[in-house]
Amino acid sequence: MPIQITDPADERVRDYFALTDVALRTKVEPERGLYLAESEKVIRRALASGHRPRSFLMAQRWLTDLADLVEKAESGGVPVFVAQAAVIEAMTGFHLHRGALASMHRPPLPTPTVLLQNASRVVILEDIIDHSNVGAVLRSAADSGSTGS
Repeated sequence: MPIQITDPADERVRDYFALTDVALRTKVEPERGLYLAESEKVIRRALASGHRPRSFLMAQRWLTDLADLVEKAESGGVPVFVAQAAVIEAMTGFHLHRGALASMHRPPLPTPTVLLQNASRVVILEDIIDHSNVGAVLRSAADSGSTGS
């Protein structure tokens, strides 16, 4: 049974607090080894890749669309939190328009040897401040060396 959250300061949903505060996210994520997935598509892709959820947070109306995930989560002991839009917005700092959030365990990183064994192109990024820059870097890297065919 989904857990109803009415207080945006409820400690059970601490993973979702103040998501617009980048300093808080970078302070919390490495320590707990978590990341947040937003939207049904992203959550399903993470789960299909073997990532383990810590919890889910969604508006009531998404319980139907995500019924299979909710059932699997509950049978596996993963809490599913449900709240009104205003509570979620007060908790996270933004309007959740993509339906659901999932707090996910960050998977262990592969060793450099495993990571590079079949690589044809390598990009190393360091000290990224704005994550939106990563997309531009990856698009540029994907296009480098292209013959235009």
